[in-house]
Amino acid sequence: MSRPREVAAPLFGETSAGGAQQTRWTGQDAVEQKRLSAMHRLLLEASGQPAPREVWDPLTQLIYSLCSSRTKTPESHATLRALRERYSGWPTGPNSWDEVHWERLRDAPVPEIEETIHLATFADRKAPQLKATLQQITTRTGALSLAFLAVYRTEKIRAWLEQFPGIGSQVSAAIVNFSSLRRPVISVDGHHQRVSIRMGFAPERSTPWQVEQALMRIVPTDWNAVTMDDHHQLVKLLGQTRCTPNQPTCFLCPLVELCPTGRENIRNYPAVLQSNY
Repeated sequence: MSRPREVAAPLFGETSAGGAQQTRWTGQDAVEQKRLSAMHRLLLEASGQPAPREVWDPLTQLIYSLCSSRTKTPESHATLRALRERYSGWPTGPNSWDEVHWERLRDAPVPEIEETIHLATFADRKAPQLKATLQQITTRTGALSLAFLAVYRTEKIRAWLEQFPGIGSQVSAAIVNFSSLRRPVISVDGHHQRVSIRMGFAPERSTPWQVEQALMRIVPTDWNAVTMDDHHQLVKLLGQTRCTPNQPTCFLCPLVELCPTGRENIRNYPAVLQSNY
């Protein structure tokens, strides 16, 4: 039996997710923009061009991003496959993302959803958040779809999305940048946050939102949504392999000459430790 259609609430109500006040562009901003551009070039030289992303519809990207937070990529992909197989949400043909239907997932009991996404970190928290978000989207819009967001400004889309359980700045940025919305925004996950702070683009203890704001202020003018996606993937890879939380291998990092933290660490690394790599 199909779910009764609920009366839609106003689409965009009052939100608190406004952008930060922009200050005047400075000479230091120009220097940092060149450094960010050089960082991107060096990462491309070291790792190569990231593989083209398989672009999904915004709702599928929301589900994936909400489940994948603090979860390794293979487990995240396996989680989405499990959801697809259990709830038939994913389309079967090419170029048919407008035919995505996740109503069975929305209507499933929380324990069943938790079992399905058990590979995701904090599945016990994410399962009720996921169900509540899908229910609230349906209530607010009258249907379980985010295709309508394509006509709205990026800032308004993100503010609206961040009203739902489990969706913060990193997830909203991922939805608008990685999905078919393809907006020019840098998504900052934990790896990107750590690397950017060590590189000196944002102060110590900056939140992902603050790091994003610092980066977007200096992003090169010729970067588009795909470039920002590529940059995120390259920085994430660096954070996973070189710029790790506890033992960064700065002497093997392609960014060491650009990175104040890396240069300081190199001075402090014992030569015998470096010789082991």
